[in-house]
Amino acid sequence: MSLVNLQQKIGVTADGAFGLGTFKKAAAYYKLSPDRAAHFFAQTAHESGGFKAFSENLNYSAKGLRGIFGKYFTTEAIAKGYERQPKKIANRVYANRMGNGDEASGDGWKFRGRGALQLTGKANYQAFATYIGRQEVMDNPDLVSGELCFESALWFFDRNKLWGICDQGTGDAAILALTKRINGGTHGLDDRKAKTRKYATWL
Repeated sequence: MSLVNLQQKIGVTADGAFGLGTFKKAAAYYKLSPDRAAHFFAQTAHESGGFKAFSENLNYSAKGLRGIFGKYFTTEAIAKGYERQPKKIANRVYANRMGNGDEASGDGWKFRGRGALQLTGKANYQAFATYIGRQEVMDNPDLVSGELCFESALWFFDRNKLWGICDQGTGDAAILALTKRINGGTHGLDDRKAKTRKYATWL
């Protein structure tokens, strides 16, 4: 849906497909140089599964919980009590960090990952809301998975000073440096490289 939101905003056919027309119009709308646009949309495309997932899916089995969030689910019994309950899972794994309250506060679910780069945690939502001058984000965080999906990712690039890396061109070194800053590792590096190169040719 968020790609449609973007297309409506920039004035192109809202067909939910990311092609050359959408890319060029979006780059102009957000005033991104060719290098910045290629990096920004390649990274957001990868992180959102091809601009399809703009809200974190926490529907895990007990085995999945033990594997991914082992420190919060130290026994099989604990994991069983949470499996396939996304709201309950989010409230546990995101409790008491990133500005969130305890498990009972519900902040974990309310401020779960959303947007093109998965904005997560109450403190980050507040920082973004202040940055964009939209305090209603705190009462309606779903704005980040819809209308403000790409704005939240632009905020992440601004806040983490990633544009300087983009300005180094679209070579492998820049893509690797960006990926590490966004992902914390090199997950999906080949796909990110392919997308960056593809979008670089579009401008």
